[in-house]
Amino acid sequence: MFAYYFTLGLRSLRRNPALTALMIVTLAVGVAASMATLTVLYVMSGDPIPEKSDRLFVPRVDTAPLVGYAAGDEPSDQLNYTDATNLLRSGQGVRRTAVYGVGNAIETGRADLPPFLAQGVAPTRDFFAMFNVPFLYGGPWDVATETAKSNVIVLNRELSEKLFGKTNPVGKRITMDSEQWQIVGVIDKWNPLPRYYRLINGNGGNFSGADEYFIPFQTAVRHEFSNNGNNNCTGEGPKEPGYQGWIASECDWIQFWFEGKSASDQARIKEFLVAYVTDQKKLGRFPRPINVRLENVMEWMKHLGVVGADTKLSTWLAFGFLLVCLVNTVGLLLAKFSARAGEVGVRRALGATRGNIFQQFLIEATVIGLVGGLLGLILSFGGLWLISMQSEEMAIVAKMDWAMLALTLALSIFASILAGLLPTWRACQVTPALQLKTQ
Repeated sequence: MFAYYFTLGLRSLRRNPALTALMIVTLAVGVAASMATLTVLYVMSGDPIPEKSDRLFVPRVDTAPLVGYAAGDEPSDQLNYTDATNLLRSGQGVRRTAVYGVGNAIETGRADLPPFLAQGVAPTRDFFAMFNVPFLYGGPWDVATETAKSNVIVLNRELSEKLFGKTNPVGKRITMDSEQWQIVGVIDKWNPLPRYYRLINGNGGNFSGADEYFIPFQTAVRHEFSNNGNNNCTGEGPKEPGYQGWIASECDWIQFWFEGKSASDQARIKEFLVAYVTDQKKLGRFPRPINVRLENVMEWMKHLGVVGADTKLSTWLAFGFLLVCLVNTVGLLLAKFSARAGEVGVRRALGATRGNIFQQFLIEATVIGLVGGLLGLILSFGGLWLISMQSEEMAIVAKMDWAMLALTLALSIFASILAGLLPTWRACQVTPALQLKTQ
């Protein structure tokens, strides 16, 4: 019976082409507007590492002076060198890494490729296992190399192919800032969205750009590489000049991560941080009341406002527009079904039940939703294209995956069924005797 009613629904599209087209276009435009903005919100707020996002934690402690203190102040989003190195040695969690941005000139020695500036990061070796970084060639540097603060480097795939083509460069050397660096690994394509591991001043932004190389954290410090990112100094700042004065200061510039065995480690590591601050207070540090935060990936992204209020507002407005389109579709379906009151009366007189009429008309509304959904899908791609024209970052997030494709079609069908409930119910209330008298 469903197939028969579905065929009737397809035929009904041709009965009043103008009215049918108006309903389909109205529904399609509403679905396209809502799904285009929802797709952007979905990509921007998605979990970038769902397999372990609940056990990767960012610590935040308040090292600022008492001057200017107010209850409820948030601690800094980064750590200073002293706290970062102390936490690296703490043994807390399964893994720990400190990360800061660096930018250096690479000298190729080739006439066809002059020296150029590359952007990278300086983490500890745990970084790669912690964030599930895939390797194309080689792997991370070993513990001995990290301890010795050796000149080793991991390239991303794009930089490797730029310098060496599609060959394995592991074991070769490159010249960076007039020093030789041995290549130990090349990572495969890896650029999580959002770039949760380095949201603060990441090269290119939260959704664009890429880190081209990775060097050991302590090696970068040995070379006195400055931070290519946010530097925050409160109070008097460095007490001594130069790089050594900088790393001895309370200025924060290092992003830090813990990895726990499970999500339950969050409470235990936070307790450790409270104890750590308490001990440091005895050394004359941390003048403010103890103020500690420990956030997992999703909490960290929420804290930094990865998804802006304007994106959320745009999504709500788009769904408000879809609601208006549904109201209009309800009115059009009422007009379409009311014009067929005589047909309903004859069918009822011939023995059709209200359930039969309800099923028939609801399936017709579903057919309209299916056609509107297909058109809405096409318009959604157009809407995403317009959104992508705004900026490079929006071009990256304005992409629809299979889940959103299915959701777009499902939303259109659901919307048409919802819009068809009232008109279908009204059609079922037709009194056969009254309709037959008017024929």
